[in-house]
Amino acid sequence: MTMRIIKLDATESTNQYLKEMAMKKQLEDFTVVSCTHQQKGRGQMGNTWTSEKGKNLTVSVLKHFSDLDVSKVFYLNQAVSLAILKVLRNLAIPGVKVKWPNDIMSGNQKICGILIETLLKANRLRSCIIGFGLNVNQTEFGVLEKASSMKNITGQYYDLEPLLDQILDQLEQYLKFTTASGGQQQLRKEYESALFQKDALSLFSPTVGERFQGRILGVSEAGRLMVVKQDGVLTSFDNKEVQLIY
Repeated sequence: MTMRIIKLDATESTNQYLKEMAMKKQLEDFTVVSCTHQQKGRGQMGNTWTSEKGKNLTVSVLKHFSDLDVSKVFYLNQAVSLAILKVLRNLAIPGVKVKWPNDIMSGNQKICGILIETLLKANRLRSCIIGFGLNVNQTEFGVLEKASSMKNITGQYYDLEPLLDQILDQLEQYLKFTTASGGQQQLRKEYESALFQKDALSLFSPTVGERFQGRILGVSEAGRLMVVKQDGVLTSFDNKEVQLIY
């Protein structure tokens, strides 16, 4: 696929920049915005993320869909997570997993966050903006004790442009699974096998109620986390309803 890549020196948020562009004019499928210095990147539940200039990948991608039911939107999260995971595994980054719903981990340290914003019409997905921030060559993260980078983990420096090309190539391939026959089942199978702490006894902190121990079994079609508690009760959670303690 021929894609349009817009490279910025600085912006507050690549997702917001791309969203504003899309509101002003019709953009072609797979329009990409990449920035060397994102100042106010957003993560899940309103968290902020600041990237050092020229050291990481801060990217947003516009993807159009002809027809995808709103109930299947979580397959986008799976496709994006798996695309990035595939590249990191190809580069021999150790212990890479997906922490539900869409953080990429190496061991117990987060190296990538993903934020997907969707445009819906009559319960059908028409387009989305896929944003991700991958910590590549940054080595200091201040108070973010669980944040790390590819360089911190391997000791190697990574060239950002070929790394971005590899991720965009895998992203294009994995997004095809969201609408292909049998593709969604394949995404879910791969995603569940890559889940951080899957089948391990873990501690969870729900928004309502007391902390509990349980094991992650997988995800529902809608993307809810399936957890079996120590008493054997199977429960499911939305991403705002529970936090994994690790």
